[in-house]
Amino acid sequence: MAKIAVMGAGSWGTTFAKVLSDNEDNQVMLWARREDVVEEINNSQRNGDYLPGVRLPKALRASADIGEVLEGASLVFLAVPSQTLRGNLEQWSSLLPKDAILVSLMKGVEKESGLRMSEVIASVANIDSDRIAVISGPNLALEIAAGQPTASVAASSNKETAAKVAAAATNDYFTTFTNKDVIGTEF
Repeated sequence: MAKIAVMGAGSWGTTFAKVLSDNEDNQVMLWARREDVVEEINNSQRNGDYLPGVRLPKALRASADIGEVLEGASLVFLAVPSQTLRGNLEQWSSLLPKDAILVSLMKGVEKESGLRMSEVIASVANIDSDRIAVISGPNLALEIAAGQPTASVAASSNKETAAKVAAAATNDYFTTFTNKDVIGTEF
């Protein structure tokens, strides 16, 4: 069973944590900044601020403790606002598991540098691009959280990395395909 961390409990991060949790091969922990969000997810299987009316899997656990969420994770999905990625990664870098694959769920480029999110990850986390993947597709959080069928693409310069991410991010209603076109997938 893969231990997976999802960093960011907004609508997209929570939705993606649900997608990952609905794959029974995954053990998923979601990081939320706010304790009230953590308590609601853990006690009620809901995140009413971002996904009203959506029931989350009982197996999905949340924590505000970054170290607890990241500990032992083989995949780390990043779902924070793109303009906060650099600062968050600078804070988390010492806690990121040494061999984890980092997956960007974010859109856009960093305003100050013009870098794509995968480039920010490589630079700040100081990891090789072979351990970075990006996921994108025509996705709407509420539709996916409701279990409506959809698909996305996991792209990485490393075919095996993309395949690992795609396997983790596939379930009955969500299919993830792979490619090596990181730039095209991000844009």
